[in-house]
Amino acid sequence: MSVKTIIHDQNFLKLKAISAKPQDKQDAIDLRDTLLSQRDKAAGLAANMIGSRKRIIAFYLGPLPIIMINPRLVSKKDQYLAEEGCLSLDGTRAAVRYKTITVEYENMDFEKSSQVFKDFTAEVIQHELDHCDGILI
Repeated sequence: MSVKTIIHDQNFLKLKAISAKPQDKQDAIDLRDTLLSQRDKAAGLAANMIGSRKRIIAFYLGPLPIIMINPRLVSKKDQYLAEEGCLSLDGTRAAVRYKTITVEYENMDFEKSSQVFKDFTAEVIQHELDHCDGILI
């Protein structure tokens, strides 16, 4: 396992992520391993939280860690207000979220995919996408 330290530097976290390429696959593996090591504290992570500016997120779908490379939100519906915490920041903050989202992304083999997510999983993905966009929640 390749577990990385969680970054708390807000200046770094505010930088927008750049597209990941096949040579960045190790960053995705490191992100998955770090998420697994934080299982009791985190529902998801974005690559910038471990010091990589690549557009990669990791989250749990049930018990399984899922990696999305270059994820992009393509549809959203049923807006609500959520109260969220973050491993990189102290406290909690309010955030506008959507109950149902569709995300286009690449898997670990850089194959394109699209999937619908709902409820808590959708909220976690939206939080990690904010990280990719340099938005602190």
